[in-house]
Amino acid sequence: MPLTVTHLARACGLSRSTVLYYERMGLLKRARRSTGNYRVYGERDLERLRQVCIYRSAGVKLGDICSILDEPKSDAAGVLQRRLAELEGEIEGLRDHQRAIARLLKDTDQLRRLPMVTKEKWTEIMRGAGFTNDAMQRWHAEFEKSAPQEHQEFLEFLHIPQEEVKSIREWSRGNH
Repeated sequence: MPLTVTHLARACGLSRSTVLYYERMGLLKRARRSTGNYRVYGERDLERLRQVCIYRSAGVKLGDICSILDEPKSDAAGVLQRRLAELEGEIEGLRDHQRAIARLLKDTDQLRRLPMVTKEKWTEIMRGAGFTNDAMQRWHAEFEKSAPQEHQEFLEFLHIPQEEVKSIREWSRGNH
């Protein structure tokens, strides 16, 4: 049964333009033309395109696929072994990227723990801005009421020990 380029493409899950590209690259033989000047493909073309798709799904380069399919003495096993080795190198490269990202995340986490602003420094800044002890307690109470999780994170950012964080949050809620 004759197939148009669109039907051939659909049969293999490809786009029409991919099939035309494969034809230009020599992976498919130039199609014969119908009386209406449409490309017409046959069962052999469909089978060859399916083979091309199998090799492409393994990441084999188009030139290598062409030689495997066209050269009777081609070394398909050699091409596949080379591709396997290439994949191993790519996987190792990806593992290197994973390790680099893990190191960056670890470093970022360590940066967050550096005492850039301490409780003492923050209190000094607040006093310098005119906050009294009562005003700072009202500030904490409002922070705890409107954003409790962020208040917890802020207190931890100031490197306040957990027992003291718990105490500040309790009196901020009026539970002293």
